Amino acid sequence: ASREYDLVERLARQIAGVLLLTATPEQLGLDSHFARLRLLDPDRFHDLAAFRAESAQYQPVAEAVQELLDQGSLSSQARTAIHGFLGSAGDELLAAVESGDAEARARMVRELLDRHGTGRVLFRNTRSAVRGFPERQLHPYPLACPDVYLELPVGEHADLYPEVSYQAQPEAGEEQRWWRFDPRVEWLIDTLKMLKKVKVLVICAHAETALDLEDALRVRSGILATVFHEGMNILERDRAAAYFADEEFGAQVLICSEIGSEGRNFQFAHHLVLFDLPSHPDLLEQRIGRLDRIGQQHTIQLHVPYLENSPQERLFQWYHQALNAFCNTCPTGNALQHQFGPRLLPLLEAGDDGEWQALVDEAQTERVRLEGELHAGRDRLLELNSGGAGEGEALVEAILEQDDEYALPIYMEALFDAFGIDSEDHSENALILRPSEKMLDASFPLGDDEGVTITYDRDQALSREDMQFLTWEHPMVQGGMDLVLSGSMGNTAVALIKNKALKPGTVLLELLYVSEVVAPRALQLGRYLPPAALRCLLDNNGNDLASKVSFETLSDQLESVPRASANKFVQAQREVLNPQINAGEAKVAPRHAERVAEAKRRLAADTEEELARLTALQAVNPSVRTSELEALRKQREQGLAMLDKAALRLEAIRVLVAG
Repeated sequence: ASREYDLVERLARQIAGVLLLTATPEQLGLDSHFARLRLLDPDRFHDLAAFRAESAQYQPVAEAVQELLDQGSLSSQARTAIHGFLGSAGDELLAAVESGDAEARARMVRELLDRHGTGRVLFRNTRSAVRGFPERQLHPYPLACPDVYLELPVGEHADLYPEVSYQAQPEAGEEQRWWRFDPRVEWLIDTLKMLKKVKVLVICAHAETALDLEDALRVRSGILATVFHEGMNILERDRAAAYFADEEFGAQVLICSEIGSEGRNFQFAHHLVLFDLPSHPDLLEQRIGRLDRIGQQHTIQLHVPYLENSPQERLFQWYHQALNAFCNTCPTGNALQHQFGPRLLPLLEAGDDGEWQALVDEAQTERVRLEGELHAGRDRLLELNSGGAGEGEALVEAILEQDDEYALPIYMEALFDAFGIDSEDHSENALILRPSEKMLDASFPLGDDEGVTITYDRDQALSREDMQFLTWEHPMVQGGMDLVLSGSMGNTAVALIKNKALKPGTVLLELLYVSEVVAPRALQLGRYLPPAALRCLLDNNGNDLASKVSFETLSDQLESVPRASANKFVQAQREVLNPQINAGEAKVAPRHAERVAEAKRRLAADTEEELARLTALQAVNPSVRTSELEALRKQREQGLAMLDKAALRLEAIRVLVAG
């Protein structure tokens, strides 16, 4: 193993939880894939030979699962594979499937997925299985190579980035800047004028080229552009990205260097100019990936200018003809680059056309072969398991349904008003938030003292990295609610109630309690006992009227009372109110006890079900360890003990006086 791997392995052993994220899990082969799995679970993945044998047995089962999902009749090969995987215990279920029982078919799919060896620590989604990715359309522009570039010293005119080589020459002064004669610059200006106000992302290999292009556009055409490169700090990059994203007053063009654009999302644009080409296919995919993301609403237009009869032309042909890397993702690009790299580089600079075409044809044939192997060897069972066997779709639908609700925008508008946060329209479905002079609490989690732009629209947030997407889980929402709950604002009130059924002077006391459990987040007790408000409404005789008079009905009958009058009334009624407040908890205690009992019942039932499943699974799947079962039992006992400590907390008091 390499020193780097040893370092990461030692680090992983000391970390409680490890998450590895990669876009190309098997790009460097099965051995490398196994090595990464060892970082996640060294006890489970300790024998490469055993892992290879285990992986090989899943392909026929994956094919059987696909037949089950296709709802057709099972082939003899599928029946044999299922029987071999589930044994005689699955014969009864298999008979039910073949009789047309849809529920049995779904159950069999779950059981087959459940027995998958790595499916409990590894999840995978492929581009073909995920909806929402755009198409790509390539527009190549061959341009005549300037004589100035051809006259560079031997070896340098063949560089992929001739403008860098030229500008390094002593005679290249300010009056002889490369962008004054390079045809790609004139082509870029014409293209931007043709596209007018359409947003265009330009990417080049070097920061110097990006800065020069900004000068060129300003001097030669007056086109406003902003630059994005590795020499800028995070704040400067954020401002440049925001300036580019601004629809009304922003720049039409953003010019990025290779490193400067890493990890950024500009999918609100769909025109990408590759001013030059990177030396590795992974970098090319990274460039296109700035726009090619889930939620992109348009076909991506790839504009590729290159100099004819130069290494640029041959590199374009390599990516387009050999790797097919422009119009599609190229999962085999790295492997092909390693395989053909020693022959590729010399032929980019020199070599006859016949030798070059032979290399392109050979690489194209090898790419098709490797892609076939990747597809055939793909762990389809793992991909199906990663989708939750149908549960994933239900979860997505639930999230989208929540996105369509209006409760959050209404709540947040009230929260902003209460804390003195100004909001103004930014664009459709977007708001600008700024602290006002009347801001109530400086600790409100706005995120930026100068203001932020928010949206409640998921699609808009996906395409605009400069906008924060507000959900109930967003730190601003959670933090704002915490300030309300932990502070004194709104937790006491006095109001006048207008109701003919009540004698003037009658006093009602409304109490709000929070039924909650305080426990480590790892126990996830919020699934069973989420915080809930328990309300009681006490009359002069101590009767609880909450079940007869709803909060909404009551609130519609109330009028505000001046603060001074409210203070005087509370002081006068203190001896009456204090005993009622003390008695309030006893009124809601039975409801609290019911919630706790139901939470304990559900926790115990869920744990027992999972223990039974894992115990049965342990016999057929070596990835299930006894320590997991013990940890689950311990977690159950801890959870039940914490639920026993669940308590009521008085959250708010409202005194109502009949008038």
